[in-house]
Amino acid sequence: MVDVVSDAIAAVRVGRPSSDRVRVGGRWCARLAPYEGAGFHVVLGGSCWLLPDGGEPVALGAGDVVLLPHGTGHVIADAPADAETVARAVPFERWADGSLPRRPRTHAGTREVEMLCGKYRLDRSHAHPLLTELPPLVHLPARAGAHPELRAAIGLLEGELDERRPGASLALPSLLDLLFVYMIRSWAAESTAGAWPAALGDPVTAAALRALHSDPAAPWTVDRLAAEAGVSRPTLARRFTALVGRPPMAYLTWWRLTRAAALLRDTGDPLATVARHVGYASPYALSHAFRREFGTTPGRYRNGC
Repeated sequence: MVDVVSDAIAAVRVGRPSSDRVRVGGRWCARLAPYEGAGFHVVLGGSCWLLPDGGEPVALGAGDVVLLPHGTGHVIADAPADAETVARAVPFERWADGSLPRRPRTHAGTREVEMLCGKYRLDRSHAHPLLTELPPLVHLPARAGAHPELRAAIGLLEGELDERRPGASLALPSLLDLLFVYMIRSWAAESTAGAWPAALGDPVTAAALRALHSDPAAPWTVDRLAAEAGVSRPTLARRFTALVGRPPMAYLTWWRLTRAAALLRDTGDPLATVARHVGYASPYALSHAFRREFGTTPGRYRNGC
């Protein structure tokens, strides 16, 4: 699963993730506008509420993790809020820099909330279907024994944020990337609906996907892929197509071209090098397939990025 998840993220990720560690008490209400990317919140201590645009309020407690994979606008607040209060929510940027107005609560038991809030910039124009299938909001409540890798990543992030050790400028973005992988992996492990959790949970389809993602430039055929998965050609074709939504070789073509687009966007490699990396015999062959898939030439695509 990890190869597919990592590749799906790498194909659309742009730049470095950003994060803020924020602490607030009393009465507060902050808005995060819709954005091109994915957002997340990790409640390190205390409790609060998340109110997604057009969705139901979600209560969050210490240890809870929320991923908003499609950049949905939302409000975070100390308590469920009516429409008038939400309309007056302070922009998150003011909250993060400590300028949010605070009013004392009128009842006892007030606790501060401490959160790690962040964003990932994503290029959604060629998103992997695994990411497009994610729901608007993924809530991963803290439960004893659940998602140990995710919990470990959160613990490492807390340590880096607290101590600012040497190398933190490199460690923090890497840990945030790891957090993204673990959030999606946790969703896939828990989800009971959707094609991709089923595809990643099916041993035959998962084996074929791992093979294609580990070496997309290899001269794959359905027969060779079936041998890799340990099943007959008809069995692989039937199960893969049913779960992934396209036949194995059609998926391979799409993935090769998606990888080519990412390489054109993120590197200065010559077209011949890109073609070789993704399994095309020549720049001409890649250009022909690329134009058919994306409606433009590789050169124009690279210049427009």
